[in-house]
Amino acid sequence: MKVEQIYTGCLAQGAYYIESEGEAAIIDPLRESRPYIAKAEKEGAKIKYIFETHFHADFVSGHVDLAEKSGGKIIYGPNANPSYDIHQAKDGEEFELGKVKFKVLHTPGHTLESTTYLLIDESGKEQAIFSGDTLFIGDVGRPDLAQKGTMTQDDLAGMLFDSLRNKIMTLPDDITVYPAHGAGSACGKNMSKETSDLLGNQKQTNYALRADMTKEEFIKEVTDGLLPPPQYFAQNVSMNKSAAIGLDKILDRGNVALDVEKFEALVNHESAIVLDTRTPEEFAAGHIPNSIFIGLDGSFAPWVGAMITDLKQSIVFIAPEENRSEEVVTRLSRVGYDNTLGFLKGGIDAWKSEGKEIDTVTSIPAKELLKKYNEGNVEIIDVRKNGEFAGGHIEGATNLPLDYLNDRMSQLNKDKTYHIHCAGGYRSIIAASILKARGYHHIYDISGGYKAIAETTIPKTDVITQ
Repeated sequence: MKVEQIYTGCLAQGAYYIESEGEAAIIDPLRESRPYIAKAEKEGAKIKYIFETHFHADFVSGHVDLAEKSGGKIIYGPNANPSYDIHQAKDGEEFELGKVKFKVLHTPGHTLESTTYLLIDESGKEQAIFSGDTLFIGDVGRPDLAQKGTMTQDDLAGMLFDSLRNKIMTLPDDITVYPAHGAGSACGKNMSKETSDLLGNQKQTNYALRADMTKEEFIKEVTDGLLPPPQYFAQNVSMNKSAAIGLDKILDRGNVALDVEKFEALVNHESAIVLDTRTPEEFAAGHIPNSIFIGLDGSFAPWVGAMITDLKQSIVFIAPEENRSEEVVTRLSRVGYDNTLGFLKGGIDAWKSEGKEIDTVTSIPAKELLKKYNEGNVEIIDVRKNGEFAGGHIEGATNLPLDYLNDRMSQLNKDKTYHIHCAGGYRSIIAASILKARGYHHIYDISGGYKAIAETTIPKTDVITQ
C-alpha cells in the first residue's frame, strides 16, 4: 500500500494518491488531471476511484476531467447531487482498492455532503482518515459556507460537533489524519502548518476536540471571529457541482503568445484586464498602465479570487518568464478563472520597445516614512488583516485589509497622498496597483512593509482604536 500527499502551497491544499496492487485512488484532485494520470502510469497502476470529500469552495476540482481520461469512478458521500454521473455512497459503504479498502463516514457540518474516508489496510487495521474540511490539523472546517433555506451556521456547527464526536473521535488514536487543507486556507481559522498528524495528538491539542466541550461551547468557539468568505467561494462551489470544462481547452485558449498589437487590442476591444504576475519590485519599476499586480510567486490564486470579482473576466497577462505562462493559466483555472486569452510575448520589454506608455509605483524605505511621519500630516494605509493589525501597527494608521479593498475604496480621496504597507511588500503592491488602476495616483509603497517599519522609531501600538 502506498499513500502520498500531493500538497499545493498556493492553495494550502492536500490531494492524495493511494495505491494497492496496481489500483489507485485519488482524493480531492486539483483542476489539472495530467499529474495524477502520469503518477499512476509511472507506478503501473490504474485509477479506479476519485473520492471527493465535499463540494470544494476554494478551488475547482478536476474530478470530472480525470474520470473521463482515466476511467475512474467519482465517489461522493450522501447528499451530493451534482449534474454529472457519480456514485453517491451510503454512510458505512466500503470500496475495495487492491488489498485495502475505504469506508465512508458521512460527517456533515462543514457542508451537508461532507464525507470522511477511512482507510483500512490489508490486515483490517484502520490506518488513516482523509477528512476533507471536516477536521484539520489544529482546527475544523468553517460551518458558514453551505447554509440553505432556514439552516444557519449554528445549525451546521451543531452537526459538525456530532460528526466529530460520533464518527471521528471514536476512532483509534494511532490513526493518521490527512486533511484537505493546512495553514493559509480560508476554509478554517487556526490551522497548523503541519499537513498531517495522529488523531490522538489532535484529541489533545485541537481546541475543537476537547473531551469536556459541550455542543453550545463548540458552536460558540467554531463560529466566533469568522470573517466573510472570499467572494469566489460560492462560484467555485457552483462550478464543482456542474461539469467544469477540462484544463486542456483552457490552456489551448489561454496559453497563447500575443504580440503587442494583439495584446493591446484585446485590452481595448475585449475589455480584458492586464494581470502582471512578475515580482513586486519588477512591477513597481515599470508596468503597463492600469494593469493589476498579483505575483505568481506568492499566494497567487487566492488573491486573484479575492481581488478580481468576476470569474468570467477576460484576462491577458505578463508572465515572470515566458516558460511559466502555462503555470499562470493553470493556477488561474484552479480558482475558476477560465477566460484567459494569452500573454504578452517578450513581456514588458516588448511593450517598451514599441514605445508604449509605462507607469511606476514609487517605493520608499521605512526611514523615509519615519521622516515624513515626524513632519506630520501623513496618511498611512495598512492593508494587512485585522489580526495582524491588532498585533502591532503604526499609531494613526488606517487598517484597510486588502481582502476588502474593492468594497472600501470609496472611503479614500483621490486627491490625497497615501503611504501603503503590508507585512513584507507583496500585498501592498497589489493594493497600489488596484488603486492606481482606479484613479488613485498619489501612492507610495513602503518597501519591506511592517517588518522594516518595526525597526524604526515610528510610534506603534498593539491596541486598535476606533
